[in-house]
Amino acid sequence: MTTNREPIGVIGTGYVGLVTAAGFAELGNDVYCIDIDEAKIEGLKQGKMPIWEPGLSELVERHRSRLHFSTDLADALEHARLLFVAVGTPPTYSGDADLSAVHAVVESMPASDHHALVMKSTVPVGTGETIQRAFAEQAKGFRYVSCPEFLKEGSAIKDFLEPDRVVVGDEGDWAGDAVVELYAPLDAPLVRTDIKSAEMVKLASNAFLATKISFINEIANVCEETGADVVEVARGMGLDNRIGPKFLQAGIGFGGSCFPKDVTALKQLAGNSGYHFQLLNSVIEVNELQKRRVIAKLEKHLGRLVDKQIALLGLAFKPNTDDMREASSLVLSSRLQAAGAHVRAYDPVAEGEARKLIRGVRFAESAADAVDGADAVVLVTEWPEFAELDLAALAGAMRGDLLVDGRNLYDPAAVRAAGLVYEGIGRGGNS
Repeated sequence: MTTNREPIGVIGTGYVGLVTAAGFAELGNDVYCIDIDEAKIEGLKQGKMPIWEPGLSELVERHRSRLHFSTDLADALEHARLLFVAVGTPPTYSGDADLSAVHAVVESMPASDHHALVMKSTVPVGTGETIQRAFAEQAKGFRYVSCPEFLKEGSAIKDFLEPDRVVVGDEGDWAGDAVVELYAPLDAPLVRTDIKSAEMVKLASNAFLATKISFINEIANVCEETGADVVEVARGMGLDNRIGPKFLQAGIGFGGSCFPKDVTALKQLAGNSGYHFQLLNSVIEVNELQKRRVIAKLEKHLGRLVDKQIALLGLAFKPNTDDMREASSLVLSSRLQAAGAHVRAYDPVAEGEARKLIRGVRFAESAADAVDGADAVVLVTEWPEFAELDLAALAGAMRGDLLVDGRNLYDPAAVRAAGLVYEGIGRGGNS
């Protein structure tokens, strides 16, 4: 694309920061990427990606001349007036967002009347107001813009280059104009609003999607009791254009870096403001219970799980990522071991990250290795390669015959034809 675009800075080279930097480089911007992690920066200079995201490594390599990596904030301040903040805001023990990294960035800014912070990190409503007050008290002159990200892991490059919308919260000054101009080539619907509303758009969007998932999981649980098939129910519901088909896939619960964190953060924000957000309490509770229902399905067929061999196919919280944050596999592996089972697991990408979080599990080299001699197999993450498994060969390799389809990936009839017992999520008469 065009090469006469202004340089920008990106502070934080994690998932959001690196995708944002690569995306703007694709649009023609020089991007100065800053991170306090020296090892990560050195790795990026050598072309080593700290995260696994389809297409990201290739995009970074293609625009190596436009991407500049450094641990020195001065490098970004010297070349760019817009500094995109993409640092982590993980949940604290209370459920509130930990803004220590955001505040560290704010405190590191020098006095300047020609720079602006553009907040990509997900922050509570009111954070921008607090930062603006700090800038004013310290007479720093910095402008502030809220520009929340809507990147889905596994399709983040496409989401950046073909966004559903661009949200810009500002005070109608040059900084907001500049951010709007940056995104103009994407020709996406623009929501230009006040800072607090922009902050709320991100939290409300993720909370609604999480609510939709928990709702269809509740429907799935009722389908199991009544004999209905949630796949058919969701198909019928999704054709209503007021509802739509997205996020109506029943399963064993949502995870990842956004939904659990943002739902809890919005619930806490409401509570801190004096409002009890009852619906979100239920969304969280349903999601936690959903992950544990797999144990009951296994016990229904196998009885006590002591010394049973259980194979988990997939570990990441979703396909096409190595992200293990809040992954269902974490709960499943822990509960299975607590019940006395022996767990083996296979994931085509996320094993490295999983080893940091899961103990006592035997990591298999392939799906075939994982299922060999297993009493039951649990499909946890719907990686494309699992859809292509030879079910007859899988049945022949197992010691038992139970397949728990935690993502409703398989055709129940095909599973049974292969000689296996099928247990899906909300499949009613098909389970």
